[in-house]
Amino acid sequence: MPVWDDLVGQEKVSEQLAAAARDADALVTAVAADTPLPEASKMTHAWLFTGPPGSGRSTAARAFAAALQCVSPDRALGGVPGCGFCDGCHTSLVGTHADVQIVRTDLLSIGVKETRDLVRRAQMSPANGRWQVIVLEDADRLTEGAGNVLLKAVEEPAPRTVWLLCAPSIEDVLPTIRSRCRLLTLRTPPVDAVADILVRRDGIEPDIAAAAARATQGHIGRARRLATDPNARARRAAVLKLPLRVDDIGGCLKAAQELIDTAAEDAKQLAEEVDVKETEDLKAALGAAQGSRMPRGTAGVMKELEDRQKRRRTRTQRDSLDLALIDLTGFYRDVLALQLGSRVAIANGEAEDTLERLARGSSPEATLRRIDAIAACREALDRNVAPLLAVEAMTMALRAG
Repeated sequence: MPVWDDLVGQEKVSEQLAAAARDADALVTAVAADTPLPEASKMTHAWLFTGPPGSGRSTAARAFAAALQCVSPDRALGGVPGCGFCDGCHTSLVGTHADVQIVRTDLLSIGVKETRDLVRRAQMSPANGRWQVIVLEDADRLTEGAGNVLLKAVEEPAPRTVWLLCAPSIEDVLPTIRSRCRLLTLRTPPVDAVADILVRRDGIEPDIAAAAARATQGHIGRARRLATDPNARARRAAVLKLPLRVDDIGGCLKAAQELIDTAAEDAKQLAEEVDVKETEDLKAALGAAQGSRMPRGTAGVMKELEDRQKRRRTRTQRDSLDLALIDLTGFYRDVLALQLGSRVAIANGEAEDTLERLARGSSPEATLRRIDAIAACREALDRNVAPLLAVEAMTMALRAG
């Protein structure tokens, strides 16, 4: 199965990447054979993948990385790099290839120190692959200082190094960096295509897959989680009940607190799964026996780990809260569609009775103001406003309409 099959509903992008992978293969072959380099190559040293959440930015970058490292013998017979079966493709996709560095962060930002480490790696020649590939999945989280460090590496790349940057939009990346990258814009995958891949790849029942794809409006990762995790479905159902609970001030404040508590619980569950293992692994690496005291001089390392875990919990809580707000936006979008008599498919079909009740009880103008209130809450959270204050202000605005 070619690596491009993982790109759901992105046929144009797949064609562009496949063409670039063919030219990249020709470049490496020409250098190895000491023959003249091909002209008008579609390959370049830096790429920027943009698109809305769930469009598959990181999936496209990983697929391209795999195609660049493809060692299938079919290439010599005119086959397209990216077979999906050879050692180069397989190890690149699962993240174990020695010359493919996949960078993602659980923190709120990527700092200068981490970026300098990447730049140093980018100057190395491939160990055993065809290219040195660095996939930066959260390029939008680079601090300004980190972006300036990265700029120098993108300006003057090593001969066989490729940077693959992923961000929601070009505005999320420094202008000096994006001007040196080839831009690929992904679209939101069609709902039917997402449902189809859930059935084929994950073995999910067609009805459940269709409902999850429709509810998440084409977000592949969220659709998979919604279809496979009963807790995720329960949390989403609770969020969709919020519009009926803001009839008075007390209800607004209580709904806001419960929304915050749910996000905090999500962060706590993730911490329980990850933090304990990280801590035990670090203690073992530092030479601490089971149940014994830590060796002298290791307190600083343990404190650094605790700080990183705390920042990760903050981001996880914020992401969980943002996901709830996205679901709430989708709910009011359905209300607006009913009020305007639109033929757009309803995303929240399981709450159709509630949607119709709210559509009859308010005006399209009020619904638009409610959607704006949710957007303002998300923006306030991005500016580090206290989550409870931001959500309380939103629920009060939802009540006012």
